Amino acid sequence: MNSNDDIQRRIADLERELSELRSANSGAHSRASEVERELTALREDGPHPAYQRVKLARHPKRPHSLDYIQRIFTDFEEIHGDRFFGDDPAIVCGMAMLDGSPVMVVAQQKGRDTKQNLHRNFGMPKPEGYRKALRAMKIAAKFSRPIITFLDTPGAYPGIDAEERGQAEAIAVNLREMARLGTPIVTAVIGEGGSGGALALGVGNKVLMLENSVYSVISPESCAAIIYRDSGKAELAAAALKLTADDLLSFGIIDEIVPEPPGGAHADYERAAANLGEALRRSLAALKGLAPAELVNQRYQKFRRMGNFFAEAAV
Repeated sequence: MNSNDDIQRRIADLERELSELRSANSGAHSRASEVERELTALREDGPHPAYQRVKLARHPKRPHSLDYIQRIFTDFEEIHGDRFFGDDPAIVCGMAMLDGSPVMVVAQQKGRDTKQNLHRNFGMPKPEGYRKALRAMKIAAKFSRPIITFLDTPGAYPGIDAEERGQAEAIAVNLREMARLGTPIVTAVIGEGGSGGALALGVGNKVLMLENSVYSVISPESCAAIIYRDSGKAELAAAALKLTADDLLSFGIIDEIVPEPPGGAHADYERAAANLGEALRRSLAALKGLAPAELVNQRYQKFRRMGNFFAEAAV
């Protein structure tokens, strides 16, 4: 294969062929085995460059928040509305049970097809979405229930109607209030973690990233258009942005990388959800027993350390 694009196209072709072979009669067994072997070899072709991670994070079949919620939690009951303007389907939140213990889940949700994407606004929340999320998180804090957030958005919706209803203010208030909540907060970046639109749900005591997710202040395409005056240089921008899980772990921005199945989370929803569920349980266990003041201080110190690359010499 000449490029990562060629590899991904070949993987997609083989996945379609394998699906057709599995639905055919038993005479296709030999060819199915060959296809499976080639798929395994391609999926384990080593680490992806930064822009390839971006493409995997945006893969149309990648699991979204509700896919993980259905597989990790039980008894999920969704909360709607912000009590100010209306409901925002780009953010779903509600009480759920994790291994018999109550938690609050707050998640950004993309659509799977055109109709769903229009309903979910392509995963780009509006102010009422962030206010709904904060309402749910304050309920969780009131009853001392841990909060789990899933980040998966290209960014907050930049439309005029969102600006008229206070988009920037809603994001800023979420950042401030999440920093003050005296209950454990665990954040997981499951796809695209785009700018302040993602960070507005990302002020956590523990921050996890799926292996092929990305987390950045700007998309590679927009960055390339600004810095290089050429959006076609997105691959170069992606490398410069240091937006991969490996990069962010090395900088101390995140706490753990959650491994994905070979080929990406879209290749095996069940295994991807099992890996994420285990990581969430580990993070919650590490925070269990901390007093509210300790949780707030730990979160504060964590974010204060970000971007601090210099140390003063000892006097």
